[in-house]
Amino acid sequence: MGRYRALPTKFFRRSTQEVAADLLGRFLVRDLDGERLVLRIVEVEAYLGARDRASHAWQGRRTERNRSLFEEGGVAYVYFIYGMHYCLNVVTGRSGNGDAVLLRAGEPIAGVETMLGHRCWRRSPRPGDVAGGPGKLCQALKVDRGFDGSPLSHGDLRITEGEPVSPKVVIASPRIGIGYAGEAATWPLRFAIEGNRHVSRPLPG
Repeated sequence: MGRYRALPTKFFRRSTQEVAADLLGRFLVRDLDGERLVLRIVEVEAYLGARDRASHAWQGRRTERNRSLFEEGGVAYVYFIYGMHYCLNVVTGRSGNGDAVLLRAGEPIAGVETMLGHRCWRRSPRPGDVAGGPGKLCQALKVDRGFDGSPLSHGDLRITEGEPVSPKVVIASPRIGIGYAGEAATWPLRFAIEGNRHVSRPLPG
């Protein structure tokens, strides 16, 4: 049962890039209606607070929407985007810094049929169809703004030990869809497991 032991809050209160890479292989667990839904985290992106033009905390701006982003590391930051998708982030580091890690993709481990039902998926799934993207991931687990600010070390949505990977199989590359972010768009802050078929976009060759 070690794989399902929740990570302690101190795990999340390190540097954002360190946490991001270390999240790969961990389990994102959702308890729902007596069933355990599990995704193995295979792709993430780090966002570096006030100094990162791609971050919701760029220049230290605070709003009601991003309030949880400035809490102590270890809570969820959930936002709604494009009027249709939720995105789940893990707040990292100390309170006030606005750093977080976006969970971009997960590999289904348990509760696959239920997750496909949440996705309204009627065809045979291919790798990535269940949770190969931040919106898909939230839809599969039924994560919405109700989880914003909730702790990820316990409760109905948590991150557990899972199956951490060797740094040798972690690929770092620029983040996706942030061409507006100037120099920050080139920072290698997307981390993914080499060879994993459930990532949201192909990895650099």
